[in-house]
Amino acid sequence: MKKVLIVLVLMCGFYSAFAQDENEPYEETKGRFKKENLFTGGGATLSIGSYSTVLGASPVFGYSINKWIDAGIVFNFTYASSRDVYYDPYTGRYYVSDDKARQTVFGPGVFARFYPLKFLFINVQAEQNFITNKTIYANGPTVKDNYSATSLLLGIGYAGGRQGVGDLYYYISLMGDFSGNKNSPYVGISESGKAVITPIFKAGLQVPLFQGRKYRR
Repeated sequence: MKKVLIVLVLMCGFYSAFAQDENEPYEETKGRFKKENLFTGGGATLSIGSYSTVLGASPVFGYSINKWIDAGIVFNFTYASSRDVYYDPYTGRYYVSDDKARQTVFGPGVFARFYPLKFLFINVQAEQNFITNKTIYANGPTVKDNYSATSLLLGIGYAGGRQGVGDLYYYISLMGDFSGNKNSPYVGISESGKAVITPIFKAGLQVPLFQGRKYRR
């Protein structure tokens, strides 16, 4: 949690540094709220296999503070279901287990994207996720485990089609969870039981709101 607070302070510091950049005239740096700077969007996950299913969505709602900084809130939801496939060396065949594993992850977060270039951004995202793991045994009781985890995602990304504030564009990013929380859904676990940073690839759309006048021109 301390790491998340430190990053939020750094985010405020980045904002102050960028907001003081007056080298180019830009109307949004005046600090006046503009509804056309609001945006929504997000990403979705869909993976369906023979013995596994993953469904997810991460809608966002945010505001372009100026052409250098976007900030907003995000809500995550992921559902995963799977059945184990194991190999029997005595028969030389693969078998599908009747036991089922299910995981649900949901929670809110806040994010900021800093654009040193119009197509390149640095992503900072803090999340509080709530996780439910359920194992359904075919010949036994169902085991359920609930817990929560704070995550701190840092990384870089590419924004395709972005020119500034109020553009519709897609983005892809590469991030990692630097919180060190082994309960995070984004990390791996080492042999010693510690959290291991693993690459997180995300993609989505950013959709501007209240742009009617702009697109009628």
